[in-house]
Amino acid sequence: MNQKSSQIPFQLPLKNQYNWQDFITSSCNKTAFKAITSWPDWPFFALLVFGPSGCGKTHLAHIFSDCINLKLKRPISTYFIKAKDINMKKLEYIAKNYSCLVIEDVTASVNEEALFHLFNLYQSKKGYILFTAQVPFGRMNFKLKDLSSRLKQVPAVAISEPDDEMLEALIVKLFSDRQIAISSEALNYIIQNMERSFSYASKLVSKIDEISLAQKRSVSVPIIKEAMHLLNQNVQQELF
Repeated sequence: MNQKSSQIPFQLPLKNQYNWQDFITSSCNKTAFKAITSWPDWPFFALLVFGPSGCGKTHLAHIFSDCINLKLKRPISTYFIKAKDINMKKLEYIAKNYSCLVIEDVTASVNEEALFHLFNLYQSKKGYILFTAQVPFGRMNFKLKDLSSRLKQVPAVAISEPDDEMLEALIVKLFSDRQIAISSEALNYIIQNMERSFSYASKLVSKIDEISLAQKRSVSVPIIKEAMHLLNQNVQQELF
């Protein structure tokens, strides 16, 4: 690598775009999108959307919040909380002040007692909960059997890894978020050679942008090759 590419460029923080019009639908997420936007005609008071990192679960959660306000005469706020931040002290406040709740990134390490009580509170008060996670509840080894049995009642919809149609649209959007125009040649090279995952797409665009800024060059196939090489090196180092 030349000296220029080792420089650390200054980067402004990216703004997340969680608008309806910015959400890309494809075969991998169409079912999840339909389930979210069918609210309040859910078969249960809760819903789980699960899928790999970077697949758009948080974006869908914000669409859920927007959907509520579009379908109600009076707007209400949705409470967003990471599963790791749930504790017994917050339960009454959340349940009292918010009829719609988003619990993100649920894992088996969650405070099980607090989640159990929160689940019961929303079910009894006829509120709504949207859960997000990387795997379905059935693959989480909860110690609290009552919690496990309740969560297994929750309908779940999956988001799978992206197909080529989604990857192409996603790559264009990720570059657009950084105000970068990408040529068809560069885009085709990425699609033909990249790992098929949401998380890799995000890492790749970030690395390409980093190298491009450091070298003060526009995005090109050589820069893309260098970014892919560096990402592959990082993966190899993590294995040992």
